[in-house]
Amino acid sequence: MTTSRDPEGRRRALLAATVEVVAEVGVARTTHRLIAARADVPLGATTYYFPTLNDLIATALEQAGDAWDADLVRWETELRRAQHELGPDDDGPAGLLTRLILEYLADQPRARLECELYLAAGHTPELRPLATRWLLGLREVTARLAGPSTGYALATLVDGVFLQATVTGEAPAADQLQSAIAKIWASPAV
Repeated sequence: MTTSRDPEGRRRALLAATVEVVAEVGVARTTHRLIAARADVPLGATTYYFPTLNDLIATALEQAGDAWDADLVRWETELRRAQHELGPDDDGPAGLLTRLILEYLADQPRARLECELYLAAGHTPELRPLATRWLLGLREVTARLAGPSTGYALATLVDGVFLQATVTGEAPAADQLQSAIAKIWASPAV
């Protein structure tokens, strides 16, 4: 059990446990009891550190959002480099974006967490700004790289792939995904 002499440790344990529980059972089925058990802390610790379950979930998802923001920065940096520094064995930004997507999907709990956040934001307006961080952030990144129309299409494809993979539990075939991305990226801007 996380000791009471480490309040910050307990708080971190609660946030990490919340992310795991939400990814596992969804926002609607997440409870103080499940979180406390996963964090290995007394049940009362959940309300000691976070006044309500919604506060705990929102704070945990905000931390997850920080990781998504960092991913977007990394994706843009790598994709920009792929656009300008193609080597003879490189398959360009479409190949790199395919690898980034498949890498992301390899962490199924994280992908489920993102989908859970989207669904929860539909019912909980307080979560909408957090849910749109990835949606709008990805759209902005792809628009800077490929133009507004193509960027919108690429972001929509990526989100659709994430949703389908989360629902089916299977990532798409790399060659099919790369082909779809290449076609969108190569399409003339409208």
